[in-house]
Amino acid sequence: MDGLLVGVDLCDEYTQIHCPDEEKTWTIPTVICRNKYADEWYVGEEAFAHTLKGDGIIVDKLLNLALRDGTATLGDVRYGGKELLQLYLERVLQLPKEEYKENEILRLVFAVKKLEPRMNTMLRDCGGKLGILPDQVQVISHSEGFIYYILSQKKEIWNNTVGMFDLSEVGLRYYEMKVQRGMKKITVVAEYENLEEGFNLDILKTTSGSRLADRILTSCAERIMARKSYSTIFLTGKGFTSQHWAAGLMKFLCNKRKVFMEQGLFAQGAACRAAEDAQGRETPAFTCICDGRLKTTVSMNVLHRGQETNVTVAAAGDCWYDRVSVIDVIPDRQDSVDFEVSSVDSKNKKKISIPLEGFPQRPDRTTRVQIRVLFLDERTMEVTLQDRGFGELFPTSGMQIKQEVML
Repeated sequence: MDGLLVGVDLCDEYTQIHCPDEEKTWTIPTVICRNKYADEWYVGEEAFAHTLKGDGIIVDKLLNLALRDGTATLGDVRYGGKELLQLYLERVLQLPKEEYKENEILRLVFAVKKLEPRMNTMLRDCGGKLGILPDQVQVISHSEGFIYYILSQKKEIWNNTVGMFDLSEVGLRYYEMKVQRGMKKITVVAEYENLEEGFNLDILKTTSGSRLADRILTSCAERIMARKSYSTIFLTGKGFTSQHWAAGLMKFLCNKRKVFMEQGLFAQGAACRAAEDAQGRETPAFTCICDGRLKTTVSMNVLHRGQETNVTVAAAGDCWYDRVSVIDVIPDRQDSVDFEVSSVDSKNKKKISIPLEGFPQRPDRTTRVQIRVLFLDERTMEVTLQDRGFGELFPTSGMQIKQEVML
């Protein structure tokens, strides 16, 4: 297979890059610098060096700048945030290309802290401008990267609940993953929580600060992990680069549990996802329920060619931000459109009815209704019902109903 498979953990503080089946992970500060006297650009530590030297103008928080359509003036030139992010990515992606002697990227997967449609579109656009085809670029959440990384490990690592603490410069986040068996396909559920116990990492530079941080995190772990059975605990993030300050925390965590420190975990998970995408599977090996994925299945019971059948509008595990379904139906003695929402295991179900209020009164089976469904987030569905009439006999009235539904 010609071309690189690349996973990228992209944050405002840092960027980490990893390729499947390789040990090396690059960590680069997410900053870019332009030379004051020449058209030269630097990224990461080199950007800091030129800024200290005095011949460079630096820009940080590139992801946030691009997302809010911000600008930055370097010298006499104003640059858009997206342009700066693209320039940054172009340079950092040269690292695996040069290391592994490959000029082309076959699959590129970004892992980000919080997935949203705007982020997805922006990063795919950046990939396109770097010469990577749109369907070869994917954007996943940190939660999904966590899932893919854990499932790439031995089964004994994830045969029970897996917990993870991510301590970074911007806060503390706790992840938890469980594998649900007994269904047609393995379902993996991962959730995260932003914890109030986060602290500025500068306090780790003093003995008293380290002791305070250890007490805070130990108390936090005891609260979260009480009465739960874990197979493994992972620690990641800049705060866990060293554990000399966390004696109390490590003593608690290592009590009858496996504990691993793993930097670059999200980039490695993104690389695992890139490898799976490259295999060209029509359906994934498991159902993934996490940030960026639907937690429920939405379906409709319809009559097709005389047979009652259940049509899936969107399935649990689908990416909500690019899932759009369009279905045409002809109501038969019905004054509403009905959906069934069910949990992954189908144990919990509920019915959602949207009345066809304002639609023209016509004889039975002489109204065609177009149903368009998209999602505003994992739990909010937007339904648009439009009157399509019925041929020349009953022209469309133009009537349309749009409603948001909480799943």
